[in-house]
Amino acid sequence: MFKILVVEDDRELNRSVCSFLNQSGYETTGCLGAEEAFDAMYSTVFDLIISDIMMPDIDGFEFVKSVRELNEDIPILFMTARDDFAAKQRGYRVGVDDYMVKPIDLDELFLRIGALLRRAKIASSRKLEVGAFIMDADEHTAYWNGEEIALTTREFSLLYKLLSYPKKTFTRSQLMDEFWDADTASGPRTVDVYMTKLRGKLADCDSFEIVTVHGLSYKAVLK
Repeated sequence: MFKILVVEDDRELNRSVCSFLNQSGYETTGCLGAEEAFDAMYSTVFDLIISDIMMPDIDGFEFVKSVRELNEDIPILFMTARDDFAAKQRGYRVGVDDYMVKPIDLDELFLRIGALLRRAKIASSRKLEVGAFIMDADEHTAYWNGEEIALTTREFSLLYKLLSYPKKTFTRSQLMDEFWDADTASGPRTVDVYMTKLRGKLADCDSFEIVTVHGLSYKAVLK
């Protein structure tokens, strides 16, 4: 199921869009602003983003610029009341893929989302490629130079998370909260054990490196 992030400060519109998309077969997360959206992105890998332009604190243009620094490929659609050419021009320049003017026709939104996902080649395969290293999120497989690397479900999830946000630092607690049950008896040091196992399995891979930051956090650094 594809995951969609909806960033819209109008609570009612946010709720309506999320409800419609959930009923249409997508899994949505609604956020009322950019800061809340960034928090959601650090805990979930989304397939597509829908964003307003006029929002408090950080507007849609700045939000998209920041997203593009983390992810160049995720489809982004502006959903806004601004119908002027200057706004559209600036939107496409900062990295949006499509632009819809309010009031929104939900059926048209559904069609545009499908087109964006197909265009991004996500509909057929969600693959993450770093040099000769390839991860397939749908099949939960990982390959280095064409040879499969056996990863457990949790190892795969941890590595996919790090590589989805290269250079982004994740603390042990953040990773524990996302990939372990709340009632687990394991402590934060369990993350260290998994990172050691991953490094061992990826010893020959020279496309990226799992780096320990200040002994408390981890990040993926591309080479």
